[in-house]
Amino acid sequence: MNEMKRDELAMEVVLTAGKLMIESGADMARVDDTMYRLAKNAGIKEPRIFETTTGIMMFAPKSKLTRIEPINERSINLEMVSRVNDLSRAFQRGELSLEEVDERLNRMKTTTPFFVFPWQLLAAAIVSSTLLVMYGGSFLDFFPAFFAGGIGYAVYWYINTRFKVKFVSEFLGALVIGLCASFFVRFHLGTSMGMITIGAVMPLVPGVPLTNAVRDVLAGHILSGISRGTEALISACAIGFGIAVVLRFF
Repeated sequence: MNEMKRDELAMEVVLTAGKLMIESGADMARVDDTMYRLAKNAGIKEPRIFETTTGIMMFAPKSKLTRIEPINERSINLEMVSRVNDLSRAFQRGELSLEEVDERLNRMKTTTPFFVFPWQLLAAAIVSSTLLVMYGGSFLDFFPAFFAGGIGYAVYWYINTRFKVKFVSEFLGALVIGLCASFFVRFHLGTSMGMITIGAVMPLVPGVPLTNAVRDVLAGHILSGISRGTEALISACAIGFGIAVVLRFF
Protein backbone atom coordinates (compact mmCIF):
# COMPACT_ATOMS: atom_id res chain seq x y z
CA MET A 1 0.00 0.00 0.00
CA ASN A 2 1.51 3.34 -1.04
CA GLU A 3 1.75 6.26 1.35
CA MET A 4 -1.21 8.16 -0.13
CA LYS A 5 -3.58 5.22 0.12
CA ARG A 6 -2.41 4.44 3.64
CA ASP A 7 -3.06 8.02 4.73
CA GLU A 8 -6.54 7.83 3.18
CA LEU A 9 -7.27 4.63 5.10
CA ALA A 10 -5.83 6.13 8.28
CA MET A 11 -8.07 9.18 7.97
CA GLU A 12 -11.07 6.95 7.36
CA VAL A 13 -10.27 4.98 10.52
CA VAL A 14 -9.71 8.11 12.63
CA LEU A 15 -12.91 9.82 11.46
CA THR A 16 -15.00 6.66 11.90
CA ALA A 17 -13.70 6.19 15.44
CA GLY A 18 -14.38 9.83 16.33
CA LYS A 19 -17.86 9.75 14.82
CA LEU A 20 -18.83 6.58 16.70
CA MET A 21 -17.62 8.03 20.00
CA ILE A 22 -19.37 11.40 19.58
CA GLU A 23 -22.60 9.71 18.48
CA SER A 24 -22.37 7.51 21.58
CA GLY A 25 -22.04 10.42 24.03
CA ALA A 26 -18.29 10.53 24.73
CA ASP A 27 -16.76 13.75 26.05
CA MET A 28 -14.49 15.63 23.63
CA ALA A 29 -11.32 15.12 25.65
CA ARG A 30 -11.68 11.35 25.27
CA VAL A 31 -12.60 11.68 21.58
CA ASP A 32 -9.60 13.93 20.97
CA ASP A 33 -7.22 11.56 22.76
CA THR A 34 -8.48 8.51 20.85
CA MET A 35 -8.36 10.18 17.43
CA TYR A 36 -4.84 11.55 17.88
CA ARG A 37 -3.65 8.17 19.18
CA LEU A 38 -4.99 6.42 16.09
CA ALA A 39 -3.66 9.06 13.69
CA LYS A 40 -0.12 9.16 15.09
CA ASN A 41 0.23 5.38 15.30
CA ALA A 42 -1.08 5.10 11.74
CA GLY A 43 1.84 7.20 10.53
CA ILE A 44 0.19 10.61 10.08
CA LYS A 45 2.68 13.19 11.29
CA GLU A 46 1.30 16.27 13.04
CA PRO A 47 -2.39 15.52 12.34
CA ARG A 48 -4.73 18.47 12.67
CA ILE A 49 -8.15 17.50 13.95
CA PHE A 50 -11.10 19.67 14.94
CA GLU A 51 -14.16 18.02 16.36
CA THR A 52 -17.52 19.33 17.57
CA THR A 53 -20.80 17.64 18.43
CA THR A 54 -22.01 18.15 14.84
CA GLY A 55 -18.93 17.34 12.76
CA ILE A 56 -15.24 16.41 12.52
CA MET A 57 -12.58 17.98 10.30
CA MET A 58 -9.15 16.45 9.75
CA PHE A 59 -6.07 17.51 7.76
CA ALA A 60 -2.90 15.51 7.09
CA PRO A 61 -0.10 18.04 6.35
CA LYS A 62 2.29 15.69 4.54
CA SER A 63 -0.19 14.17 2.07
CA LYS A 64 -2.36 17.34 1.93
CA LEU A 65 -5.51 15.28 2.50
CA THR A 66 -8.58 16.89 4.08
CA ARG A 67 -11.73 15.13 5.24
CA ILE A 68 -14.98 16.30 6.84
CA GLU A 69 -17.38 13.93 8.61
CA PRO A 70 -20.85 15.23 9.61
CA ILE A 71 -22.57 13.98 12.77
CA ASN A 72 -26.36 14.05 12.78
CA GLU A 73 -27.32 11.71 15.64
CA ARG A 74 -26.31 11.58 19.28
CA SER A 75 -27.29 9.12 21.99
CA ILE A 76 -25.80 7.45 25.07
CA ASN A 77 -23.94 4.19 24.44
CA LEU A 78 -20.98 3.88 26.79
CA GLU A 79 -20.30 0.33 25.58
CA MET A 80 -19.46 1.74 22.15
CA VAL A 81 -17.21 4.41 23.68
CA SER A 82 -15.33 1.78 25.68
CA ARG A 83 -14.87 -0.54 22.70
CA VAL A 84 -13.53 2.16 20.39
CA ASN A 85 -11.14 3.37 23.09
CA ASP A 86 -9.89 -0.18 23.75
CA LEU A 87 -9.44 -0.72 20.01
CA SER A 88 -7.26 2.39 19.70
CA ARG A 89 -5.06 1.21 22.56
CA ALA A 90 -4.71 -2.26 21.02
CA PHE A 91 -3.61 -0.58 17.78
CA GLN A 92 -1.10 1.53 19.70
CA ARG A 93 0.41 -1.64 21.24
CA GLY A 94 0.79 -3.15 17.77
CA GLU A 95 -1.71 -5.94 18.35
CA LEU A 96 -3.80 -4.94 15.31
CA SER A 97 -3.03 -3.67 11.83
CA LEU A 98 -4.68 -0.57 10.37
CA GLU A 99 -6.83 -2.74 8.10
CA GLU A 100 -8.01 -4.82 11.06
CA VAL A 101 -8.92 -1.67 13.00
CA ASP A 102 -10.94 -0.43 10.02
CA GLU A 103 -12.75 -3.75 9.74
CA ARG A 104 -13.58 -3.88 13.44
CA LEU A 105 -14.84 -0.31 13.52
CA ASN A 106 -17.20 -1.00 10.63
CA ARG A 107 -18.37 -4.15 12.38
CA MET A 108 -19.02 -2.24 15.61
CA LYS A 109 -21.65 -0.11 13.86
CA THR A 110 -24.02 -3.09 13.75
CA THR A 111 -22.74 -5.53 16.39
CA THR A 112 -22.21 -3.39 19.50
CA PRO A 113 -24.87 -4.50 22.00
CA PHE A 114 -27.46 -2.03 23.23
CA PHE A 115 -30.28 -2.62 25.68
CA VAL A 116 -33.59 -3.37 23.99
CA PHE A 117 -36.61 -1.21 24.81
CA PRO A 118 -38.22 -3.54 27.43
CA TRP A 119 -35.04 -3.45 29.52
CA GLN A 120 -34.78 0.33 29.14
CA LEU A 121 -38.41 0.66 30.23
CA LEU A 122 -37.89 -1.54 33.27
CA ALA A 123 -34.74 0.35 34.24
CA ALA A 124 -36.54 3.72 33.92
CA ALA A 125 -39.39 2.50 36.11
CA ILE A 126 -37.03 1.15 38.78
CA VAL A 127 -34.92 4.31 38.79
CA SER A 128 -38.05 6.44 39.17
CA SER A 129 -39.36 4.56 42.19
CA THR A 130 -36.04 4.09 43.99
CA LEU A 131 -34.98 7.71 43.56
CA LEU A 132 -38.34 8.81 44.98
CA VAL A 133 -37.49 6.94 48.20
CA MET A 134 -33.93 8.28 48.19
CA TYR A 135 -35.24 11.85 47.92
CA GLY A 136 -37.38 11.32 51.03
CA GLY A 137 -40.67 10.25 49.46
CA SER A 138 -43.13 7.88 51.07
CA PHE A 139 -43.10 4.15 50.32
CA LEU A 140 -46.81 4.60 49.53
CA ASP A 141 -45.71 6.45 46.39
CA PHE A 142 -43.24 3.75 45.32
CA PHE A 143 -45.51 1.99 42.82
CA PRO A 144 -47.18 5.18 41.51
CA ALA A 145 -43.70 6.53 40.71
CA PHE A 146 -42.78 3.16 39.17
CA PHE A 147 -45.72 3.25 36.74
CA ALA A 148 -45.56 7.01 36.07
CA GLY A 149 -41.85 6.82 35.27
CA GLY A 150 -42.34 3.80 33.02
CA ILE A 151 -45.25 5.31 31.10
CA GLY A 152 -43.52 8.68 30.71
CA TYR A 153 -40.33 7.05 29.46
CA ALA A 154 -42.31 4.92 26.98
CA VAL A 155 -43.87 8.08 25.51
CA TYR A 156 -40.47 9.80 25.37
CA TRP A 157 -38.86 6.77 23.67
CA TYR A 158 -41.67 6.38 21.13
CA ILE A 159 -41.65 10.04 20.05
CA ASN A 160 -37.86 10.20 19.98
CA THR A 161 -37.51 6.95 18.01
CA ARG A 162 -40.41 7.15 15.57
CA PHE A 163 -40.51 10.85 14.79
CA LYS A 164 -37.00 11.96 15.89
CA VAL A 165 -38.33 15.29 17.16
CA LYS A 166 -35.83 16.54 19.71
CA PHE A 167 -37.14 18.28 22.85
CA VAL A 168 -40.79 17.55 21.95
CA SER A 169 -40.23 14.00 23.21
CA GLU A 170 -39.03 15.33 26.59
CA PHE A 171 -41.99 17.72 26.80
CA LEU A 172 -44.60 15.04 26.05
CA GLY A 173 -42.90 12.52 28.32
CA ALA A 174 -42.93 14.99 31.23
CA LEU A 175 -46.53 15.95 30.42
CA VAL A 176 -47.64 12.31 30.65
CA ILE A 177 -45.69 11.87 33.90
CA GLY A 178 -47.46 14.89 35.40
CA LEU A 179 -50.86 13.56 34.29
CA CYS A 180 -50.12 10.14 35.78
CA ALA A 181 -48.98 11.67 39.08
CA SER A 182 -52.13 13.81 39.20
CA PHE A 183 -54.30 10.76 38.46
CA PHE A 184 -52.70 8.63 41.20
CA VAL A 185 -53.07 11.34 43.86
CA ARG A 186 -56.61 12.33 42.81
CA PHE A 187 -57.81 8.72 43.12
CA HIS A 188 -55.91 8.17 46.38
CA LEU A 189 -53.41 5.75 44.86
CA GLY A 190 -50.55 8.04 45.91
CA THR A 191 -49.92 10.66 48.56
CA SER A 192 -47.64 13.31 47.03
CA MET A 193 -47.90 14.48 43.45
CA GLY A 194 -44.67 16.44 43.78
CA MET A 195 -42.57 13.49 44.96
CA ILE A 196 -44.05 11.13 42.37
CA THR A 197 -43.28 13.66 39.65
CA ILE A 198 -39.72 14.27 40.88
CA GLY A 199 -38.93 10.57 40.93
CA ALA A 200 -40.60 9.82 37.59
CA VAL A 201 -38.85 12.55 35.57
CA MET A 202 -35.35 11.46 36.61
CA PRO A 203 -34.87 9.08 33.61
CA LEU A 204 -35.56 12.03 31.30
CA VAL A 205 -33.10 14.43 32.94
CA PRO A 206 -30.08 15.06 30.63
CA GLY A 207 -27.42 14.17 33.18
CA VAL A 208 -24.77 12.81 30.79
CA PRO A 209 -24.90 15.77 28.33
CA LEU A 210 -24.66 18.20 31.25
CA THR A 211 -21.69 16.34 32.75
CA ASN A 212 -19.94 16.19 29.38
CA ALA A 213 -20.60 19.90 28.84
CA VAL A 214 -18.76 20.73 32.07
CA ARG A 215 -15.90 18.36 31.20
CA ASP A 216 -15.58 19.82 27.71
CA VAL A 217 -15.40 23.39 29.03
CA LEU A 218 -12.80 22.44 31.65
CA ALA A 219 -10.76 20.62 28.98
CA GLY A 220 -10.77 23.67 26.71
CA HIS A 221 -13.36 22.47 24.20
CA ILE A 222 -15.45 25.60 24.62
CA LEU A 223 -17.60 25.23 21.50
CA SER A 224 -18.61 21.65 22.27
CA GLY A 225 -19.16 22.47 25.93
CA ILE A 226 -21.47 25.38 25.14
CA SER A 227 -23.44 23.41 22.54
CA ARG A 228 -23.90 20.44 24.86
CA GLY A 229 -24.79 22.68 27.77
CA THR A 230 -27.36 24.49 25.64
CA GLU A 231 -28.85 21.19 24.50
CA ALA A 232 -29.09 19.97 28.10
CA LEU A 233 -30.67 23.28 29.19
CA ILE A 234 -33.32 23.13 26.46
CA SER A 235 -34.10 19.51 27.39
CA ALA A 236 -34.50 20.51 31.03
CA CYS A 237 -36.76 23.41 30.04
CA ALA A 238 -38.90 21.08 27.92
CA ILE A 239 -39.33 18.77 30.91
CA GLY A 240 -40.20 21.72 33.13
CA PHE A 241 -42.76 23.04 30.65
CA GLY A 242 -44.44 19.63 30.48
CA ILE A 243 -44.85 19.52 34.26
CA ALA A 244 -45.89 23.21 34.38
CA VAL A 245 -48.76 22.57 31.92
CA VAL A 246 -50.13 19.87 34.22
CA LEU A 247 -49.80 22.02 37.33
CA ARG A 248 -51.50 24.96 35.59
CA PHE A 249 -54.41 23.25 33.89
CA PHE A 250 -54.95 19.99 35.78
